[in-house]
Amino acid sequence: MEYQGLTTKELSERSGVSKRTIDNYLMANPQEPSVSNAYKIARALKVSIEYLLTGEEYTGNITLTGPLLEFLENYQALPAEFQNIIENLVKKLSER
Repeated sequence: MEYQGLTTKELSERSGVSKRTIDNYLMANPQEPSVSNAYKIARALKVSIEYLLTGEEYTGNITLTGPLLEFLENYQALPAEFQNIIENLVKKLSER
């Protein structure tokens, strides 16, 4: 939240989780969020649930957060013909 300059009210509006609940998660002795709320908040912040809960990224496969997640969501919304164009462009650029 701090990095993105969000208030608890703004995060509440983005995530659909009440401001009071988010405030409880941020207290000195916070309660752990439910899986559902962790998912909603992570999506609103465009971070992984692992990062939200631990402050560390998952080191297995690529973690889809921030700009990469946004790119893939936009890519998936495109018609197949545009997806093919983007795939070919990325292949050509990666060959350089």
